[in-house]
Amino acid sequence: MYSKPNSALFTLEDERVVVLGAGRSGVAAANLAVARGAEVRLFDTRVDPQPTGLDERVTVIGGATPESGVSIFSDYLVLSPGVDTYGELVKAFSKNTMELLGELELGYRYYDGTCIGITGTNGKTTTTELVAHLINKLGHTAEPCGNHGVPLSELVLKGAPEYAVVEISSFQLETISTFRSAVSLWLNLAPDHLDRYPDMEAYRAAKERIFEPLLPSDWKITRYEEGFSFPESHLTFSAFSSDADYRYENGMILRAGETDVDLSETRLRGLHNVENAMAALATVRCLGLEWTAPPAVLLQDYYPPEHRCEWIRDLDGVGYINDSKSTNLHSLETAISAFDRPLVLIVGGKQKGLNYKELKGKLAKSIKLCLTIGEIGPDLARIFSDEVESRFCDSLENAVSEARSFAVDGDYVLFSPGTSSFDMYANYMERGEAFRKVVMGL
Repeated sequence: MYSKPNSALFTLEDERVVVLGAGRSGVAAANLAVARGAEVRLFDTRVDPQPTGLDERVTVIGGATPESGVSIFSDYLVLSPGVDTYGELVKAFSKNTMELLGELELGYRYYDGTCIGITGTNGKTTTTELVAHLINKLGHTAEPCGNHGVPLSELVLKGAPEYAVVEISSFQLETISTFRSAVSLWLNLAPDHLDRYPDMEAYRAAKERIFEPLLPSDWKITRYEEGFSFPESHLTFSAFSSDADYRYENGMILRAGETDVDLSETRLRGLHNVENAMAALATVRCLGLEWTAPPAVLLQDYYPPEHRCEWIRDLDGVGYINDSKSTNLHSLETAISAFDRPLVLIVGGKQKGLNYKELKGKLAKSIKLCLTIGEIGPDLARIFSDEVESRFCDSLENAVSEARSFAVDGDYVLFSPGTSSFDMYANYMERGEAFRKVVMGL
């Protein structure tokens, strides 16, 4: 049975704490440590770091190098997630410390509530928000934190809720030791961060650390296709397999073979969001909270994060979806495979050397028409044209107009650029807002 950590058993009173990395997580760790009575020094590789919101009792030191680190003594060395755990800087600073830990681990040791841990390559942010949303709707207090939202250390300082719903990256999992979740959720695994890890095996091993501290009775929730097998307290979900505990059929999430949620009553669209919802529902049920309303009712006022397969509107039976945050091939491929309706795809933007030929063979399954825009637009129209009808449009407005003329009742118009926005817009947010404005003006 999950029991809350006892923060009284851990103290930093009069201890020497060194924090590496002056970003938001580093500042949160430094502030928590100094508030608990430690002498804190915050190091950063930048010569003149200007951390925001830092307690004035913390000493800031810029220009950190491995050479300078070997002469620094500390009782605790705390790492920000962006600092390479196995890099030369950490090796040097860790030579003269009693214990190395991450900001997440530090925050956990001072948190007296219940932690829910969520990891995976894609979908973490939406699922983290969904879990917190459901818990709050059920009359309890929960807040998204960790890799999304506020660092756990910052949450502790500002007044911790009953439940900390922690989005956890592989970087953060590298530096946990006592961190343990009441429910640990594994969404999926896809190639990522291979600039930090030597191979996929190392990346997976870092992610799997979420399960290491668990007792057999602690709940584990995993995507069915990931192949995990635990002897007890294990649930699976999948939008693609009928063998999972939570599965998908004809617009419905099924639980134990019975309809759990009619997704048409929510704002969640796309099979990736179906799985996010399944994972969130399973997680909250494992907490044993009393359900005061049907799940679909609780989800009605949840809005997925903007620009991530965001549902804009339905017009004449055609759904319009904004996935402007799609800035690479993997995100584009994920968006294409997320929907079980015919798609009119709007794609393109800055030319940044990606090999879009890798998508060939995957387009014809769902895409009826491909409309290309931006600097790379003419090239994409040429690359995709031997697999699906493709047309270059000289503006986003013209692409949306063409999409409306072509799409019929039951189709989706998916704006998933698959590259960065800088040829036409300042960032993906401005690009997404431009798409929203055009669609709402139809």
